[in-house]
Amino acid sequence: MNGLFSPLKIKSVELKNRIAVSPMCQYSSVDGFANDWHLVHLGSRAVGGAALVFTEATAVSPEGRITPDDLGIWKDEHIPFLKRIVDFIHQQQAVAGIQLAHAGRKASKSAPWLGNKHLSPEERGWEEVYAPSPVPLATDVPPPVELTLAGIEKVISDFKVAAQRALTCGFKVVEIHAAHGYLLHEFLSPLTNQRTDNYGGSFENRIRLLLEVVQAVKTVWPANLPFVVRVSATDWVSDADDAWTLPQSVELARHLKALGVDLIDCSSGGNVPVQQITPGPGYQTPFAQAIRDGANMLTAAVGLISSAQQADHIIRTGQADMVFIAREFLRDPYFGLTAATELRQQVTWPVQYERAKPRI
Repeated sequence: MNGLFSPLKIKSVELKNRIAVSPMCQYSSVDGFANDWHLVHLGSRAVGGAALVFTEATAVSPEGRITPDDLGIWKDEHIPFLKRIVDFIHQQQAVAGIQLAHAGRKASKSAPWLGNKHLSPEERGWEEVYAPSPVPLATDVPPPVELTLAGIEKVISDFKVAAQRALTCGFKVVEIHAAHGYLLHEFLSPLTNQRTDNYGGSFENRIRLLLEVVQAVKTVWPANLPFVVRVSATDWVSDADDAWTLPQSVELARHLKALGVDLIDCSSGGNVPVQQITPGPGYQTPFAQAIRDGANMLTAAVGLISSAQQADHIIRTGQADMVFIAREFLRDPYFGLTAATELRQQVTWPVQYERAKPRI
């Protein structure tokens, strides 16, 4: 029976355990550039025993940033420092992954500690934000601009070129962010997609952009490297007939598997303010199991997974194939090593830290 510290091979990449550092926005970039903060933040988690370390949501275009302080990969100049980070992660026997993202109508905001408010161009924001339909995020926020067909083509191209740059950086795993109310999720959900063309209305039309992004990225992403998509499994709007739901996510996963996607990163919510969520330990894990069983493909559980025993239980009981951990890695950058000790698993420590390795 597989446990948290059993290896997992996805195509040509073998992960030493089932623990990944989930993408976590740091809002610490200038003009999209990675810097020493990102090197230390991501590098220390690789030192700390994670098998897979993802960057935060990395914008494929300037207008696709959540905030002016987001990490980016929309120009070649971003490559050298990202490559430095990737090289360090790989030196720690971990695997570097990148999450490619476009914020859609949730773009042009301030960092959370600066109020998470909409920014005007005079406040370092930008003139227009884009979405499938001109549905405002809130009553005090200007409505987004509806993407034209030319704009949709640009989005697809931006993801493709960003993936090519990611490959040049040396990343071995790519994840497309289609969750949390950002652009691709906005197209999936009828709550935010009111289009009447080929990208709106029916389920097949609403998933079209995500499928086209995946297909475009796959033209440059090697077939032997893992491909991941993050979804919000539900909008958490139970009283709406036109919300995105778990059964739709299962069906979407089947389509993505047919295109060669290897793993679904199963999150939820983030699309509309009226969502009704009651968070608790592992509250999103049932989504990972439902998609795993319904689409017969690898999934990752994410959300309030905070202990070694909890994470191990998720893997051993077949609820998911990996755990993507966020906040616990902020509290403990060495969660992977800590979990191994708690579960009495022999793992390799960095030689520089070997003197502190507990006896098991």
